[in-house]
This record gives sequence, structure tokens and C-alpha cells, in this order.
Amino acid sequence: MKNIFRYCLLFCVILVASCTMNKSSNEPLALNETCFPKGELLNSPNFSGTVWLNMMGAKDTTLHASYGNVTFEPGARTNWHSHPGGQILFITKGKGYYQAKGQPSQLLQKGDFVEIQPNIVHWHGAAPDSEFAHIAVSLNTDLGGAVWFSTVLEEEYLEATK
Repeated sequence: MKNIFRYCLLFCVILVASCTMNKSSNEPLALNETCFPKGELLNSPNFSGTVWLNMMGAKDTTLHASYGNVTFEPGARTNWHSHPGGQILFITKGKGYYQAKGQPSQLLQKGDFVEIQPNIVHWHGAAPDSEFAHIAVSLNTDLGGAVWFSTVLEEEYLEATK
């Protein structure tokens, strides 16, 4: 199981590193460019605001991990939720926040990562003034998928992002 985690982590580090590689010298680098497509617009009760999801990798993996690029418009966020097998977030664009239930929020920016232990109730999403994107890696998915709870109330969000 540790080797599976290491391979998954190595793969994700390589994916994120590819975002920072320079283009050839004759191509201008766009400031707003990202190396992963936004994917499909989500229509889910588990998110507030406008969110896109681009799931990546095989769906029939034996790695017991799933990963995808999630892009949040300013102010968009997940509901409170947990992952039985834990989760890792690799921040690829913008500014956002992560908060575990009962803990202070953490400001996240491009290049940061968050390791979320199994069954920790949390939320993550964009700052009020910035688009935000991350690669979300769900680990040990053989233990089950995300467990969704209540909406992050506007008062909770404003307190966490001030």
C-alpha cells in the first residue's frame, strides 16, 4: 500500500512540475495560462458557486486513487466533506483556502499543497477575489468515496477568508 501511495504521489508531483516548465523562447507565456483544461461545468449540490472538473486517469485503476483538476471561480467552494482514504491537493493556479472543521483556515497559492488525513471534515475553494485551481488526489479509494455534509455557510466562508 505504501508503494502505491508513493507512485501516486510521484505521478502527481510530475504532473504539477509540468505546469511550471518553460515554453520555447519564441512563445509568449500567458499570465492566466494553466496546463490542465477546466473540464466540465459541475452541476452538483456539493459545491457553491461555479466550479469545473476535469477527471484524469483511468477509471478502472488498481492504484486505489483518483485525481482530477478542479477549477473554482472567485468565491466558489466545496461543501464540508471528508475522504475515508485521505486526500492531497496540489495548487496550480490562483488563491484559495482550506479549512478543517474546528481549525483556522489556511491560505493556499500556486505551488502549495495540502495533505488531508482520512476522515477529516473540511472544505476548500477560491478566495473571494481570485480564481483557484488544484489537482485533487483522493487516496485509498477502495475505502470509499467522499462523504458530503452541509454547505459552508456564507458567514463561515467570510470569517475564513478575511
